[in-house]
Amino acid sequence: MKIAKENVPVKINTPAAIARQQTGFGDSTGYGEISGEYFSLSAGTDISPLLEGLKENMCQTPHWGYVLKGEITVLFSDNTKETVSTGDLFYWPPGHTVIAGKDSDFVMFSPQEEHCEVIDHILGKMAVS
Repeated sequence: MKIAKENVPVKINTPAAIARQQTGFGDSTGYGEISGEYFSLSAGTDISPLLEGLKENMCQTPHWGYVLKGEITVLFSDNTKETVSTGDLFYWPPGHTVIAGKDSDFVMFSPQEEHCEVIDHILGKMAVS
């Protein structure tokens, strides 16, 4: 699920402040602490090989985030894909991998315990490469 800033409904609109809110943007039920993460990926980066060995060979952590710059294609376990780009809010449910189409910077919020396991798995794969 993604949404461009201009499509997020305006809830408050005054000369001094504008607040936009998209409700129903993923479900965090059952997750504990959340981590805030900042990622930078170079164009062409495909993390798929680093996820091999995880369930479905994909990241099983949900993420909520915002693309600061760039373009990222997300491949989901149901064989669908979606591209998020500069200015998009996104929700990636469990069962995904990513490929950077352009140099990209993005911020994510993720269940801490689950995503730490994925990051540790990636680090282990990188250590044997």
